[in-house]
Amino acid sequence: MKAWSVILIILALFIAIFPQFFDCESHGRSIVLEDGRTIPMKCHWSARAEIVVGANLLVTGFLLLLSKTKETRVSLGVLGLVSGISTMLLPTYLIGVCGMDDMVCKSTMQPALLLAGGLVIVVSLIIMIVSSRKTDIVAPVV
Repeated sequence: MKAWSVILIILALFIAIFPQFFDCESHGRSIVLEDGRTIPMKCHWSARAEIVVGANLLVTGFLLLLSKTKETRVSLGVLGLVSGISTMLLPTYLIGVCGMDDMVCKSTMQPALLLAGGLVIVVSLIIMIVSSRKTDIVAPVV
């Protein structure tokens, strides 16, 4: 179980850190308004939101390392599952990324987050299945 927890921790760090370097603002691009002000593009806000998802997943991974009971592990697996789904929804449906295919967020950040979210879902499902099959050792009643 510890190996799956470590994999979740690594994925959490990737989800929180990777988008910060592959949004359009990190490459010097932003939207210029008619009055001359500049504002970040949608991908910047998706990257920021992924920090929260990654932090949640990081805590989930550390709690999995410390958990002793199968019920706790299954519950943490459900939290991991929700985090994986959130990772995938943020750059696609909830906030989104830039519309042009040649932008770094569309070509690099979005596919990487979709892959990472899918991996989190698979690992969380494995954690839930393995944890629900393990039986707690109970002393026989005499």
